[in-house]
Amino acid sequence: MVHLKNVTKKYSNGTVALKEVSFKIDKGEFVFIIGSSGSGKSSLLKLIMREETPTEGEVYVNGYNIADMSRKEVPFLRRSMGVVFQDFRLLQNKTVYENVAFTLQITEALPKEIRRQVPTALALVGLSKKAKAYPNELSGGEQQRVALARALVNNPQLLIADEPTGNLDPETSWEIMKLLSEINYRGTTVIVATHEKGIVDSMKKRVIALDKGNLLRDQEKGLYGDEDKNRQVHA
Repeated sequence: MVHLKNVTKKYSNGTVALKEVSFKIDKGEFVFIIGSSGSGKSSLLKLIMREETPTEGEVYVNGYNIADMSRKEVPFLRRSMGVVFQDFRLLQNKTVYENVAFTLQITEALPKEIRRQVPTALALVGLSKKAKAYPNELSGGEQQRVALARALVNNPQLLIADEPTGNLDPETSWEIMKLLSEINYRGTTVIVATHEKGIVDSMKKRVIALDKGNLLRDQEKGLYGDEDKNRQVHA
């Protein structure tokens, strides 16, 4: 599903964002990526989404070798994954239904496919009754649910959530995390980058911790933790 082999990412300004990082995420896993600002989380996600390519090493995502992909292959990779961001990124002039449908329209899905899949995605996130509402009529939690529906409408193999609760209150954050758990239970691989210690500690999922570009810890049923006290790394 996702496999990094001795991956180093160095930018043109000399910044080394990742240093010889290796790990594998199998189909159906739920994984938290944690680390402070500058730890390499954003660069890691950009590699998985193929917004960046590795300087050294190999990155495989959903069967694709990120470094060796042609430009024509990139859209196919991205159709196999859904992405949710902290700031929702909804189209303000479109309804909830239209925001979710837009994802299918840009992949040239047939109208009947759109009519079938959009209601299913909205039902999954509990927003069937909000289909005609506009983003400015929704709460932050509802907007994030729309973003989730949009990410899921293509039935992706992999869902990436980059700080999905960063703009939400604690109660709403938990609602979003429960949704992500349900999506994972249905078979989608879920990767969540987060700073939310309470959520990570409570959910006890696999934790991959980064620090200044290094893989500090890869732990099943892990905690956010004190990284100085827990440096057990396994492949």
